Amino acid sequence: MALALYRRYRPATFAEVVGQEHVTEPLRTALSAGRVNHAYLFSGPRGCGKTSSARILARSLNCVQGPTPDPCGVCESCVALAPNGPGSLDVTEMDAASHNGVDDARELRDRAHFAPVSSRYRVFIIDEAHMVTTAAFNALLKVVEEPPEHLIFVFATTEPDKVLTTIRSRTHHYPFRLLPPSTLRALLERVCTEEGVAVEPAVYPLVVRAGGGSARDSLSVLDQLLAGAGDEGVTYAHAVGLLGVTDVAILDDVVDALGAQDGPAVFGAVDRLVEAGHDPRRFAADLLQRLRDLILVHAVPDAGERGLVDVPADELERMVDQAARLGPAALARHAELVHTALTEMRGATAPRLLLELVCARMLLPAASSADAAMVQRLEGVERRLALGAQGGGAATEDGAARFARPSQRSGASGDDEGAPSRAGELDATVVPPTDRPTATVASRDEPPRDAPRPEAPREAPAPPGAPARSEGPARPEVPTRPASEPAPAREAAGAIDASALRRVWPEVMNQVRERNKPTHALLQNATVTAVEGTTVTLGMPTPPLARQLSQPNRADHVAAALGVVLSGQWSVQAVHGAGGDAGGPGRGGRADAPRSRPEPPRRPERPAPERQERPQRPERTATETSPRGGGDAPPARRPGRPSEPADIPPPPEPPEDGEVTEEDMYAEAAADPGGTSGGARRDPEEAAMELLTSQLGARRVDGR
Repeated sequence: MALALYRRYRPATFAEVVGQEHVTEPLRTALSAGRVNHAYLFSGPRGCGKTSSARILARSLNCVQGPTPDPCGVCESCVALAPNGPGSLDVTEMDAASHNGVDDARELRDRAHFAPVSSRYRVFIIDEAHMVTTAAFNALLKVVEEPPEHLIFVFATTEPDKVLTTIRSRTHHYPFRLLPPSTLRALLERVCTEEGVAVEPAVYPLVVRAGGGSARDSLSVLDQLLAGAGDEGVTYAHAVGLLGVTDVAILDDVVDALGAQDGPAVFGAVDRLVEAGHDPRRFAADLLQRLRDLILVHAVPDAGERGLVDVPADELERMVDQAARLGPAALARHAELVHTALTEMRGATAPRLLLELVCARMLLPAASSADAAMVQRLEGVERRLALGAQGGGAATEDGAARFARPSQRSGASGDDEGAPSRAGELDATVVPPTDRPTATVASRDEPPRDAPRPEAPREAPAPPGAPARSEGPARPEVPTRPASEPAPAREAAGAIDASALRRVWPEVMNQVRERNKPTHALLQNATVTAVEGTTVTLGMPTPPLARQLSQPNRADHVAAALGVVLSGQWSVQAVHGAGGDAGGPGRGGRADAPRSRPEPPRRPERPAPERQERPQRPERTATETSPRGGGDAPPARRPGRPSEPADIPPPPEPPEDGEVTEEDMYAEAAADPGGTSGGARRDPEEAAMELLTSQLGARRVDGR
């Protein structure tokens, strides 16, 4: 039968005791100076070295070179009191858990007066001293207070408060502590090296956590793992299955889903956890530990270097990203909810139900009126506002040229040589009156620079007998891709979901940063919301950011990075929030033709002979130009007017909702104050009636 690791590696000297320097150093100093007390009290959690230190103290006192802090290990007393030695008659170790009565105390008191057989001192080690009854302590009180010169008492207990006060006041009390994770991990690595067994680095944090800071418990857990290890050693998967802890991948999925407000992913992870046979209470405890680590990572940037968080380097990078996405308010609220759920799960008949309820509370901060939920919601609003301000400044470069009105673009485009006129691409369409008259101005947004220009809107057929509409300069037809043409087939990149993509998202970000830094900066605000086949949907906090990321050149960078990390061909689309199509699709390959706003149905235009064919504007005399007859100088040309009159003045672009606003009508009136391209000023009432008749479909009631 193999000897247990905690017995095989039990310390034999004070120098071998790990993690208890605050106890071993004063004891070594006292032994070196010869200041030995008649009674000691060692207290502390289980498995931290109390009984082993009591045996080392007895060995140091009875060594032939002693009292000494470093026993020789070769004399008769040192060999007998070695960790695996036979023991000595002069050292009595009594288990107070089973010998705690008055009779046991009286027997011990009677044996205290006998001199040691072959050693310098007679040592009584009373383990689990808190189990001794009050009557038994009272029986030992006199001998502990005034013991013989050769007698030394050592009490070891995990609950020093239960030791009789009169006994505790007559001892030197040395409190032992739990081992810190770094010290305990070093001990485990040294044991594995001496045993010659390969252990994956990710296994040590699991063992340290299972041991709870106790050296004996940690060595027992490691002994169990080593007993079931194969030729490849102790692997992470083997340790997770044997210890029953939650896999770090499930924790990453849940935390990423909480950051993205992805309810299906959170409840899907809980379902997989329960179906695999894991305890919901253990998962809640592991999730609380992860939230604690995230809070420390967010509050202390170098928490990993300081040892506050004991995780591998790659997992620490993911935790930094997760902490930044959730924010301190959300982390604190989630930790509080999970802690409360852990308390409620004790003795609960349906722990899974409680776990799902706490997940629902974490996903819905708006459903709670608590201060923590309000702070979390305010934090999210502040983050979105900050991101929106950054996105608004970045969008000024392309947004000014794309979304400016025609009257504002005419002056800027007039300086460009060879620029086609926009007047021919815009058309004023009269919609037939339905239940109420409406005025609709149909236009087409300017396509991106690298996309093919869409076809101009076709003219509606004129009714019979109507005069022909004058045509502007002929424009060359640009072939465009039909809308019904299927997209090119893409290579299948393998089955992957949003949770799996979030785990490798830092690698995608690194690839994008190497390709294009502005796109990488824009992706700092993106969240993976869905993966359908080879199409990745990214959620953005504001519509301007979604439109920026949907631009073909930026979507190409993201799609190329996905191809490097995941292989295959991918397409990317950006939306506002967690769903919808606010930003338009950004393809991983070539950009498709931009989508235009659906045009309303048209009807044949009303005959308006006076607004159709117009001759070239003649040079007018001073008298024709100035009815008042003041001066002979010709009037100055209005700046910004085109040299050749178009069919009609270009109307302003429609707003987002497709309706003509009052500002648009003012802008159109300002472009031609007289109401016509030339001639004398018309009566305002007549112009208004003509506008109502031609544009809004109104009819005069006086029959004129």
